[in-house]
Amino acid sequence: MNPLLTLEHVGFAYHQAEGETPALSDISFTLEAGHFLAIVGPSGCGKSTLLSLISGLLLPEEGRILLHGLPVREARANIGYMLQRDHLFEWRTVYTNVLLGLEIQHQKTPEKLQKVDHMLDSYGLSGFRNARPSQLSGGMRQRAALIRTLALEPDLLLLDEPFSALDYQTRLTVCDDIYEIIKKEEKTAVLVTHDLSEAISMADEVLVLSARPGCIRKRVPVKFDLANRTPMRSRSAPEFKDYFNTIWKELNDHA
Repeated sequence: MNPLLTLEHVGFAYHQAEGETPALSDISFTLEAGHFLAIVGPSGCGKSTLLSLISGLLLPEEGRILLHGLPVREARANIGYMLQRDHLFEWRTVYTNVLLGLEIQHQKTPEKLQKVDHMLDSYGLSGFRNARPSQLSGGMRQRAALIRTLALEPDLLLLDEPFSALDYQTRLTVCDDIYEIIKKEEKTAVLVTHDLSEAISMADEVLVLSARPGCIRKRVPVKFDLANRTPMRSRSAPEFKDYFNTIWKELNDHA
């Protein structure tokens, strides 16, 4: 069975009048359906550029990126993208914000509207469907943004530091919320983050990138002996500090 996502020797550079800035070099990995991958590395190492390449917003200058065995722009697959900000529109209600992607892609079918209603109910937002985004907490806004993304039934979910705008306490709670939703919906996810604890607590594997141009320094499979894993429980597990020390050492040895 083919992996959902395949990157083969991917390289990319930004070209400006002042010259070329290499961003990524020789990136190769696969991601199986249902897995959660986190990518960490020093600032400016190309983490967000990598997500843009995977999404098809940018094209690699070297190598290739396949989704279901086909080049990303040819694959008949949806890719969901969550950014640092939730980008909810204040002039729309929570419900109409959640429907925005379906409206743009002309997919407001009865089946998908029913799925949206189910997600709003399941994830604690049904009572706020007619509220404005400013009436929601930061965590509720992120849940609404995720439901908007999931409404399009993406095969792959890309998360670019989706919790960075939240205060620390809210961030911990929202990590649990988003993790539970992703696992319950059986989605494949790639998370980019500067927070090592966040990466370890959420992911099945952590990819450590070097400084620019980013290349893969280490792949760290993450497994906790927990019956009902959540990010918060993972942070308290005895294995957590070993994973943290391994990744921290890798980042600092190549700083």
